[in-house]
Amino acid sequence: MPDDERRQWWRSKEEDAGLPAARGPGSRRSFGATWWGRAWLEALEQRARLDPGRLSRGRSYARRGSVLELTVSPGEVEAVVQGSRVTPYQVTVRIRAFSADEWDAVLDVVSAQIGRVAALLDGELPPEVVDDVRATGLDLLPGAGEVLTNCSCPDFAVPCKHSAAVCYLVADALDDDPFALLLLRGRRKDELLEALRARRGGSAAPPTPPRTPAPAGIPAIAAFNARSAAVQIPTPPRPLAAPGVPAAVKVLDPPRSSGVDVRDLIALATDVARRAWELASGDTNFPLTYEEDLARRAATLLGTPQLADLAHRAGVSARELTTWATAWHHAGPGGLAVTIDDPYDPPPDALTDALAVLPQAVAEANRITAGKLQLRLGQDNLWYRFDNHFNDWTLTREPAADPNTLL
Repeated sequence: MPDDERRQWWRSKEEDAGLPAARGPGSRRSFGATWWGRAWLEALEQRARLDPGRLSRGRSYARRGSVLELTVSPGEVEAVVQGSRVTPYQVTVRIRAFSADEWDAVLDVVSAQIGRVAALLDGELPPEVVDDVRATGLDLLPGAGEVLTNCSCPDFAVPCKHSAAVCYLVADALDDDPFALLLLRGRRKDELLEALRARRGGSAAPPTPPRTPAPAGIPAIAAFNARSAAVQIPTPPRPLAAPGVPAAVKVLDPPRSSGVDVRDLIALATDVARRAWELASGDTNFPLTYEEDLARRAATLLGTPQLADLAHRAGVSARELTTWATAWHHAGPGGLAVTIDDPYDPPPDALTDALAVLPQAVAEANRITAGKLQLRLGQDNLWYRFDNHFNDWTLTREPAADPNTLL
């Protein structure tokens, strides 16, 4: 087989066979970090169901560096494995390579969306590519009966522990680059990219259209004067009556490798849509601090279990976040500020009106307390009413300039 159709994934046999094959910390690392790598191993494990002990020993061989050389070629993997004997064993793993017509069907699927090519180049195999290829009657990922192994050792098992070790390291090769899977099916990466470029852009440059002489035209100032009276600035559209949920996040799951939960993505996208709607509706509370944005989001979750989940993620207690959310619900940034900010000393006569309506109250800094009722003067010179519920002061009304209206 020509050298340009072979790809070496492991170290050569001239190197020290004692070097560990594991690339993660420790010698008990797992194999198959991607979903397609795990699918490869599932095919191997299904084939070895009658003798799973060979797989365990194969994993040990792979972890301790017994595979001295591993080369992936179209339809075939060749490897050298050091066993218990002095002479290493020759291992071959084969799967069926696609025919030219079958590859045409695969390329039609991959080239249907430019994002699929970008995902492959980024080291990701989109599940929809595998599903769409399967719809044509082909499988990119081999099934249990398609992984054929052969080893020069005397072990009768199929696969033997040496073949199993090679298959586990093939999973590493697939994890590193999904083009390794396509190479096993018969096409090298450069061949695939050239074919995909030809499908999307054409292999030959399109003919140059004849040039048309530019019209003589009229001076710009004359055109402006002629049209300025007739031009009307369009009225900007009014925002929707209520914010919605972006439609795309309901049907497009994030990539599996991103670690993003689709529910979190929907929540964030919905919140962004709400924020955009608020800004379009004239909300001037922008930009927000971290506490303000957290309180704003929590205010939309009051009375739901999601508020406790948001509090856990934010590292605050659900009780405290409920207090913040209630303050934001009633009074926005001003209400939150007077809830969480430390007391301050207002001008001497600033509390006179409030003390007049609460003669038995106790004044401390900007707060006047009478039993389970408390009035607080904000930095915005508005009064805020708080009530004591379960030993927590909670804002319960909209703010007012006159403290009498809060009683």
